[in-house]
Amino acid sequence: MKNVSSQFNFPTQEANEEERSSSGTCEWDFSLSTVVSSSVGSTGGAVSNTIGVIEFDPSNAVVATGGIARKIRVYSFNSLLPSDRFSQANLLDHVTACAYTLCTPAKLSSLRWRPGSDGRVLCSGDYDGVVMEYDLETRLPIFERDEHGGRRVWSVDYSHSDPVIGASGSDDGTLQMWDPRCDGGECVASVQPSEARNPVCCVEFDPFGGALVAVGCADRRAYGYDVRKMVDPVLVFDGHRKTVTYVRFIDRCTVVTAGTDGCLKLWDTEDSREIRTYKGHTNNRSFVGLSVWRNGGLIGCGSEDNRVYVYDKRWGEPIWLHGFGAVGEGSSGGCDEEHGFVSSVCWRQVGEEQCTLIAGGSDGDLQVFLGRRKPLMLDY
Repeated sequence: MKNVSSQFNFPTQEANEEERSSSGTCEWDFSLSTVVSSSVGSTGGAVSNTIGVIEFDPSNAVVATGGIARKIRVYSFNSLLPSDRFSQANLLDHVTACAYTLCTPAKLSSLRWRPGSDGRVLCSGDYDGVVMEYDLETRLPIFERDEHGGRRVWSVDYSHSDPVIGASGSDDGTLQMWDPRCDGGECVASVQPSEARNPVCCVEFDPFGGALVAVGCADRRAYGYDVRKMVDPVLVFDGHRKTVTYVRFIDRCTVVTAGTDGCLKLWDTEDSREIRTYKGHTNNRSFVGLSVWRNGGLIGCGSEDNRVYVYDKRWGEPIWLHGFGAVGEGSSGGCDEEHGFVSSVCWRQVGEEQCTLIAGGSDGDLQVFLGRRKPLMLDY
């Protein structure tokens, strides 16, 4: 690892206004820890480098990314941190920071680690409609499923009650649940949430082991299905004005959805009631990522204004945002809308007083942010 902060001008808090909290209620201090660039010194990236997904493994020690470049890059999380926590942010390149790379036959839209595999099995969904599992010890594919008629697979996930059961959502308008132990990954259940067969953009099983699987759809709704009886949805979350791109469980009772109407929404999973709407980021057409840090109740998302946003689940306005602009000589490090957008985010699911958020951009860069809870100020 190399620290080249002496060669590049990282933005100061005064220079980068985007880093300041947009809410007086922010309880967190965030700082930029590391930038991993497609090519150190480059001021821009190509669309072909877009990072569409970032995923921590179950141990939170390994990070995998995928996207348009037809590669899965795997990193040790420790390799992305500065050797001296008091130093300025590291500027690295993917070649030196990445532990290894797997080349894939198609562009990737989704990644998910299989629970119970000790971080050995990673699943991908791709633009050709194929679901594939990779053994990361041998670095070879061990399972392939092509049952979506060649239509793009937007999302994959695994059950947490039976970690071998997987699910995929596709442009073909279906959510399919499958079991790789069966010949050819036999479909154990399939539903079509929208009568018009609108694309299924996201799928997530209840990570707390419940029977619910949540689905986001291009018909502007999200749905909840009981995995024990995959027929009709038991919940319908109706409130977005455009495509629902992501659904994430925050806790046992609530989920958050993202839509291309520029809103995030928090819902009660008992009665489908909308609890809160979050606004501030820009999202009209692209997948910009959505991730929740369950220990701290924080929500992270990307934005088409090339910023990363953080919301506290208790308040509807962002508590912090950061411009993703080019980092290099003479750069202010601020927002740079002309060079792309923030396309993916992922929280590390550890700790309570400190947190880590990794964000990826359409230019292929990764940025790592560290957060610390502010000391409690007492009034006497």
